[in-house]
Amino acid sequence: MDLRKLKTLIDLVSDSNIAELEITEADGKVRIVKSSPVVTVAHAAPMVAAAPVLAAAPVAAPAAAPAAPELTGHIIKSPMVGTFYRASSPGAKALADVGQQVKEGQAVCIIEAMKIMNEIESDHAGTITKVLVENGQAVEYGQPLFIIE
Repeated sequence: MDLRKLKTLIDLVSDSNIAELEITEADGKVRIVKSSPVVTVAHAAPMVAAAPVLAAAPVAAPAAAPAAPELTGHIIKSPMVGTFYRASSPGAKALADVGQQVKEGQAVCIIEAMKIMNEIESDHAGTITKVLVENGQAVEYGQPLFIIE
């Protein structure tokens, strides 16, 4: 989206009773949010990790999240960002389930990243005591996936 069109959209939101405007086009997505006297604009091009901010508005600090329960045992963490799958194909048996014994180097899940299926192996032998991620859920680098005792 070119700057002239973006400026026109900002002016439109500023001069109207519209509080928020979001437009998606082939080359990206623009979201304009009006707060008090300042207009905030975020523009993200396709496949961009972070959206550059063109004009910043005061942002309230997020509410404190409740404390997560302490995880005990050995934690298998995600080595990458992607989509978590418990099985190699839809309808197939899970690679690792609660109560199952796993060996070091055994595949416990698959993480899809950029259309590539990556088998994630256990780095510790033991019994799976907890699966911390739902099938099909997006995961971050370093996010806990399994607990092994």
